[in-house]
Amino acid sequence: MTSYVTHRLDGLEPDNLLAFMALLGLLRTLEEVRPEWHPRVSWTVDKPPLRPALRVPEGVDGAAVVHATAEGLDLLAGCHEFDGLVDLTLPPEDAAGKLREITKSVDQNRYAADLWAALVSDAAISRDGKKVEATPLCLMFGQGHQHFLERLKSVPQQKTPPKRGKRRSRITVSETDCLRKALFASWKRPDATQSFRWDPNEDVRYALRARNPTDPKTKETTQHGANRLAAVGLSLLTVAPRRRAGQVRLTVLGGQPEPRGGFVFRWPIWQAPISLAAIRALLGHPDLGPDNKLAVLGVKEVRQARQISTGKFMNFTRAEPTTAP
Repeated sequence: MTSYVTHRLDGLEPDNLLAFMALLGLLRTLEEVRPEWHPRVSWTVDKPPLRPALRVPEGVDGAAVVHATAEGLDLLAGCHEFDGLVDLTLPPEDAAGKLREITKSVDQNRYAADLWAALVSDAAISRDGKKVEATPLCLMFGQGHQHFLERLKSVPQQKTPPKRGKRRSRITVSETDCLRKALFASWKRPDATQSFRWDPNEDVRYALRARNPTDPKTKETTQHGANRLAAVGLSLLTVAPRRRAGQVRLTVLGGQPEPRGGFVFRWPIWQAPISLAAIRALLGHPDLGPDNKLAVLGVKEVRQARQISTGKFMNFTRAEPTTAP
């Protein structure tokens, strides 16, 4: 019988959408390059503060996990190519053509197919008929020179962030160290790299601030390793068209529309070690909601992050429990 060891992932807070998507990306990369590990994840429900814990075979230490993650990321990041597109604003005929093209090569490149299946569907079209609807997790459409597909390509392919620190104290960070700190240490967000606005810390506002929050000298920085993993994790959150209020709209695994155009994303907190496939099954379960009807499946609580708008920019809030633990 195989013996296992558990590694606590202290960097991945339970109320941060970026952290949850990074957790999905971690499992996806490990399954790509170390399927024999049969990686599983649980949550430290009885050992606060609440964090996910990765179960791998005994003898696989944290360094081995990080090196395998880097290997998987480097492999999958090569599939993040979008034919020069920078925004997820495709005309319906272009989206249909791209999806047909990807379908033809699904046997050779399943990951690319999964990635596109998490971005658009040619059956969900904007009211004016000029473009397909993007995944609700896309928060950038060119506002403030922020381009979603451009970042979805560049972020996972950028192995290391710029030097960290100031002036003479600046240090070079390796790819593995960047990932290690994203997974196993509390986030310091030291990296001046691009991100996706999935981290609630990116909700910066002018009020009560002495300086412009978008000024390069004072703007918030991010955790680059987490964003790389989350870009891969996005591929697990498949979208699908669904008729709602007489119109076909796009839904996403784990997502739930709200009245007046609102959107929330929910994820479960569970106690027993489970696989990536099981996590996706829970995300797609019809009872993943505020009443936590999934307790019989070992779900201890459900977290919910809400999409918000501040001027022309969008963000997600910190996720709150939808029910008392």
